[in-house]
Amino acid sequence: MTTATTEAPTPVVQLSADEARRLVLRAQGLLGAPDRAAGVRGILRRLGAVQLDTISVLARSHELVPYARLGAVGRATVEAAYWSPSGAGAPHTFEYWSHAACVLPIEEWPLFAFRRRAFAARGYRWHRLSDPERWCAAVLDRLRAEGPLTATELGGAKNGGPWFDWSETKIAVEWLLDTGQVVCTERRGWKRVYDLAERAVPEPLRHDDLADTECIRRLVAQAGAALGVATRADLADYHRLKGEQVDAVIRDTGLVPVKVAGWPRPAWADPAALAEEPRGRHRTTLLSPFDSLIWDRPRTERVFGFTHRLEAYVPKAKRIHGYFAMPLLTGGRLAGRVDPAREGTTLVARQVSLDGARSVAPMARALREAARWVGCDSVRIERCTDARLAPALVKAVDSAG
Repeated sequence: MTTATTEAPTPVVQLSADEARRLVLRAQGLLGAPDRAAGVRGILRRLGAVQLDTISVLARSHELVPYARLGAVGRATVEAAYWSPSGAGAPHTFEYWSHAACVLPIEEWPLFAFRRRAFAARGYRWHRLSDPERWCAAVLDRLRAEGPLTATELGGAKNGGPWFDWSETKIAVEWLLDTGQVVCTERRGWKRVYDLAERAVPEPLRHDDLADTECIRRLVAQAGAALGVATRADLADYHRLKGEQVDAVIRDTGLVPVKVAGWPRPAWADPAALAEEPRGRHRTTLLSPFDSLIWDRPRTERVFGFTHRLEAYVPKAKRIHGYFAMPLLTGGRLAGRVDPAREGTTLVARQVSLDGARSVAPMARALREAARWVGCDSVRIERCTDARLAPALVKAVDSAG
């Protein structure tokens, strides 16, 4: 990498596309030896946010994210690292609205004060309460008297209709979550467990003292560190900020202006990432479509030259790559994808797409490793989009076993 002085007061670092890609992988914990001592919580602190989603194929997305970086860490270990059951001590995480519904390090609680205030000023999110004061007071009284509860335990989440037909109790507790009076630090059977923020959030963090600008400045800086190299749009997308919010704070974040060859727009990089050449072992793994390395689709195309879309909500007849196609990361590049499923103790690759013969062996290793992780003892290839590679893939999968 070289530095060229421009008319701007700050020199702009020049990066090749490959240099930027390696910085991105290093920042995301996918290049170099993983910090196994820090474990799952270390991965969460590094990323700043891990997205939650209801879809579970091999495992839920929030489990797949640390697996991609640490390898076959036990799924029970992952869950224990994320959630803090009542009475188990101070929580390490909380769930809130970041890129989407995300697990966040508890240290980030003050940084989302701006979003809690915005919800409060708006007065509602999706649903309106018939009597906000009465319903919210009733929920708070129950939590205060009985301790952490799920929506079901509070009286029921739905009225009996479709999923969005929420009960008044569910609307009230979600509103209290949005505005910070209630917090979720645990999921139980995939249900949120709600508790009073005054009881669950450690006292030194339980404040909304930071001004909006300071919240956003810190979140943009955190996004920059997690992304390694990022454009304005990338930085905004990470925690779902607005472009103008990024513009207002970018000069005070400590991020360094960079120009990446082939990127049409200016970018910024984490100075710590620039200070050390990104070297080490590349992880070969399957990625959740909700992994922060690839959750921003335009960024994924720009960094990796790889077009990927989640097709879970696309009608089956119109899907190209499958219901939950997981990209293959190998050698620092995205080199194929697989739509997996499980049948008993068999991992089924319903559809495999490969970037040529060089991707056969890495895909076979990734499938075998994923199978072992989820307790499967065999792998079956149903379809390879390049029929010429199918025999080699089947042979490689058998050999990898």
